[in-house]
Amino acid sequence: MVKIQLHGGKESVTINAMIDLGATEDFIDREVCNKHGIKMIKAKNPMEIYLADGKPSAMGPVTHMTKVSMDISSHRELATFQVANLQNHEFILGMPWLREHNPKIDWNDKRITFNSERCMTWCLESSPVACAVPEEKALEENLITQFSKIQARNGPTAKRGPTANSGPMANDQSLRVRKLSAEARVPMKGTARAAGHDLYANEETNVPARGQAIVGMGIAIGLPHNPYGRIVPPSSLAVKHRLTTNAGLIDSDYRGELKVVLANLGEQPYR
Repeated sequence: MVKIQLHGGKESVTINAMIDLGATEDFIDREVCNKHGIKMIKAKNPMEIYLADGKPSAMGPVTHMTKVSMDISSHRELATFQVANLQNHEFILGMPWLREHNPKIDWNDKRITFNSERCMTWCLESSPVACAVPEEKALEENLITQFSKIQARNGPTAKRGPTANSGPMANDQSLRVRKLSAEARVPMKGTARAAGHDLYANEETNVPARGQAIVGMGIAIGLPHNPYGRIVPPSSLAVKHRLTTNAGLIDSDYRGELKVVLANLGEQPYR
């Protein structure tokens, strides 16, 4: 897989694409277009996608396409993608892209060299070499990109006090999440109207009876400008296991690992 950067939507997005010699088209996932504001153009004729055995694929039919500026290292082009419901990847660079740019791919050294006459003339700004990304790492990075910006849209946001600040940061109400370990899980809402996001422990911890323990989440967060965060226990933990949280305030400028002080009010240890 190879790291690409797209320009043309609400923001630039960096993500990893699969190079697939068996793909007859270049594809982009519909969800990526919706999430990043990449304009989709309705196709004149819908196109069905077929598997190797001749059966229609669940990815299709293709009803839209898009054209977007794409960088691979110093290689820039206006790329055309068919919009599909991709299941395992966000982007697929297939035979149309390979034929157009004819890059040299060294599968052993995991390097891509854009040395065709077309690329040397029109696409390159500096070095023609791009390094591939191992698939496991690429999928992990794509997952982080997919979930790293969780919009805080439900209800008014608490503030610490009046402020005269303004500008882009003051209007940014997104919650940014950075995984500190590969095993960490990104906070998620249990339902569309949930009041907050569920947190997931990144380590096994015993909380003694009538005691407390600090549990690491394995993530760091960036809160919107001025609001603070608050950690509260779900009712299920409180009712079933008599668990609650202490010291649940998160300052808006805190960037360290998120940890929860879990208190056990019951007579039995909790793990």
